[in-house]
Amino acid sequence: MEGFREGYDFFESHAGNFAGISSGAQYIDTVDSEITALMDSLNEFNSSGARIDTLKGDVAEFWHAGTFNIKSAIHGSGHRAQVDRSHDFGSVDVSGKNFDGDFGLKYYKDGASSAKQQAKSLFERFKEYKSQGGKDELDTYLDKRGYSADAVLSDPVYSGQYRVIPSNQMREATAWLERKIAEESVKRPDQVKRYEETLKLLRDKISDNEGNESIALSEQEARELARLAKEGGVNPEELHLTPEELIQYTDILKQACKAGMTSATISLVLRVAPEVWNAVLYLIKNGEVDEAQFKKIGFAAVTGAGEGFVRGTVSAAITASCKAGLCGESLKSIDPSIVGAVTVLVMNSMKYSYKVVTGEISRVQMANELIKEMFVTTCALILGSVSQSFIEIPVLGYMIGSFVGSIAGSVIYSAVYTPVLSFCVDTGFTMFGLVDQNYELPEEVLKEIGIEVFEYEQFDYNHFEASIFEYSTFNANSFEPTNIDMTFLRRGVIGVNCIGYVG
Repeated sequence: MEGFREGYDFFESHAGNFAGISSGAQYIDTVDSEITALMDSLNEFNSSGARIDTLKGDVAEFWHAGTFNIKSAIHGSGHRAQVDRSHDFGSVDVSGKNFDGDFGLKYYKDGASSAKQQAKSLFERFKEYKSQGGKDELDTYLDKRGYSADAVLSDPVYSGQYRVIPSNQMREATAWLERKIAEESVKRPDQVKRYEETLKLLRDKISDNEGNESIALSEQEARELARLAKEGGVNPEELHLTPEELIQYTDILKQACKAGMTSATISLVLRVAPEVWNAVLYLIKNGEVDEAQFKKIGFAAVTGAGEGFVRGTVSAAITASCKAGLCGESLKSIDPSIVGAVTVLVMNSMKYSYKVVTGEISRVQMANELIKEMFVTTCALILGSVSQSFIEIPVLGYMIGSFVGSIAGSVIYSAVYTPVLSFCVDTGFTMFGLVDQNYELPEEVLKEIGIEVFEYEQFDYNHFEASIFEYSTFNANSFEPTNIDMTFLRRGVIGVNCIGYVG
């Protein structure tokens, strides 16, 4: 039972660390998974027989959707974009998931051509259909594509969609659209609307208007990307799509603060729960509430949340920085459990070092506590990683495993600690300085064998004693034989990690 209590106390104190480690690792894993998804999508074109001029538009769709998802993951957003791959009339190329946004892409040879295709009207598309040998009349043509017979033929085909074109064509496309608006205002005012809408919605990247956007791609870059895709040689390093190049320290700090808030909530609940339970038990037992209990609940809430936030923020920031490669390539592949263990050890070393300096604990006690917490932390982090593989809910699975690991580690350490101390008692072994062997005789033994013991002066104040009346009593003389007293000394535990003589 004692081991369980110590395990719970340990988990409650370090829940912020565990939550931060899990959040930091999960953050980088999410970014990595989006990068991998984009690379897989692009390399699937290695079996395509399409020409580069055709393929560049297809890879541009996946590039914009993929880089948007990567940036969204870096910013911790749940917004995602998907390539619809639909060939229906006026269909969307890239659509938003969890946010409103439809995007149509045109990657033609120059800005005027791309803008013209984006602004194309229903009637222009019908004329193209007829020129290519289409047999349907206008009414039938519109009906098959979901338009009524009274549809406005000058309306744009891609009405309502954001029009995405190559980044190097924005200036030329804008100038062409502005010129067409000016010309059609005089010649055919009914055509102005489609050019104005196209100009208004013209973009060189997709965006959710909340800070998440794709990486702009020029027409030449789209050609090169299509060539690499046909060869199956697309990799994130050549495209500069690696976590260490994309993730900034500001991004990590933002995610670390989010992880800190989660850690603060978890620590708050774990620290307050026992106090609330004690208050309920007191109420059931005594029929009233205890004011002191509520003070303890409030203090536990403040200290628990504060410590949890600091531990969670620091752990998440360090873990994410290492996995993202911001701390060097050698630490990029290191297991998060190792990073977490080192983080816990460093933070606890700072706390215990302060206690040693202030005289609250001794050096030996500090070393013993660090060894114990290192052992329990290792058990908690290992079981946390194992649990996360079975319970794939972010943070929750890791926390369940960490809790079980904390209990198990504490129980195992307590079970091993007792026989180790017994071994030190019998042999005088100091466990490399972690156990203090005290060979001084107890004070009562020194007095018994006739050795004077120096005592510090103590202030002895006068006591007031009232006079009392006592009746005369008869006291019989008693006979006491002379005894020989013998004291056998033995060695035992006389303090924390301290072994000495006991009577």
